Amino acid sequence: MITIGTIAILLYASTWFALAVGWRATVKREDIPSLSKHYLWAWVLATVLHATYLYLPLFYQQQLALDFFSASSHVMWLAGLVLLVTSSTNKLESLSLFLLPFIILALLLQLVFSNPSEATLIISNGVGAHILSALLAYSMLMIATIQAVLLAYQHNSLHNQKPNVLLRTLPSLQDMDKLLFRFIGVGLTLLSIALLTGFIFLEDLFGQHVAHKTILSIIAWLVFSALIVGRWRYGWRGITATRWTLSGFALLMLAFFGTKFVQEYLLTP
Repeated sequence: MITIGTIAILLYASTWFALAVGWRATVKREDIPSLSKHYLWAWVLATVLHATYLYLPLFYQQQLALDFFSASSHVMWLAGLVLLVTSSTNKLESLSLFLLPFIILALLLQLVFSNPSEATLIISNGVGAHILSALLAYSMLMIATIQAVLLAYQHNSLHNQKPNVLLRTLPSLQDMDKLLFRFIGVGLTLLSIALLTGFIFLEDLFGQHVAHKTILSIIAWLVFSALIVGRWRYGWRGITATRWTLSGFALLMLAFFGTKFVQEYLLTP
């Protein structure tokens, strides 16, 4: 299993290198090397191996590791999968170059520090649907957050009339804005499903150890909902959309990873 994870890391690194070489050639207006044109194949194989490492225990142990580092790896894998599918039809090299190192880091930390004893059994009463929708929501909204940061950077650069290398490789401001709210819309839908299935299938969501997680998740849902309404009613975009996106994502990270870190590393004797 460790070998599978190691090979996945090497393939992710190869994908990043191929993307970087292609991006550099694009910036210098040179011919893109043939290997850089086929980076998606290495990415697909890395994603498959990463998934194998994460989810193979479901088939022979009926459990899914969800300790702090494993959960981070799950989220980054799903984020990478969403970006991989989106990249097949959209020009997202800059976003991919930014995200891939975090996927590599998350998988590496899982290989080194994951605690197999911290595992959640996947049973057939809807808990699996809650976990999957929650991880998908975090992943989608993470991509939306990175997209929001790039959009704000692009907006400021154009406003101040300071063209640069990165700016020339990004899609148009309008396309970036549409893509951001597409990510947020899907992420909000998934977060809604996660909250709904949590209330239906999980017990004591406002108990002592999970109350803050539930409350922060609900507040994050309200923040992203307000952003969607603001976009529809007042045409929010640019810096305003970025601030709301960063605020909502920060609340989600506190709810999920902040809670897990405190419970596993600060409160555990």
